[in-house]
Parts: sequence; C-alpha cells; structure tokens
Amino acid sequence: MTAQERIFLKDAVDNLKVRLLKIEAGQALKARLAAMGLLPGVQFKIINNGHPGPFVIDFKGSRIVLGRGMAGKVVVKPLES
Repeated sequence: MTAQERIFLKDAVDNLKVRLLKIEAGQALKARLAAMGLLPGVQFKIINNGHPGPFVIDFKGSRIVLGRGMAGKVVVKPLES
C-alpha cells in the first residue's frame, strides 16, 4: 500500500494511521462527524476494524466507535509509519 492511495475508512486495516480527506455523505452525517472533531485534515489511528464487530478509531487519545455505514462514506489517506 502506498501513502498516495485514497481508500474508504471501512477498508482500512488495524493499526493504520490515516488522514481524513473528505466525507462523501449528506449534511447530517458531516455535521455529526464534525461534532466529534472528525474534519478533513485530521489524523487518527484505526484500532479495530473487526468484521462484523464495531469500527473503532483512536482520535486525540479517545476511542470513537463508528458504524459501518459511516465508515463507508469517509475517504482517508494512509500515512507512512
């Protein structure tokens, strides 16, 4: 995987650090994620992408659980370790 790839968050693997590029969704989901601090440009780490379990990220020292539908609308860029 190259650092230039753009993937949907739902396709990211555990322990991967990513940068949020954009949210391909309506205003309601964008507002909900913005309220959590998830805006384009922020970086976070994937803690658990267990199928079919919860999708957990580490964002600024807090763990946030996202639904699979949400994760399927968030476009991220993997970062080099």
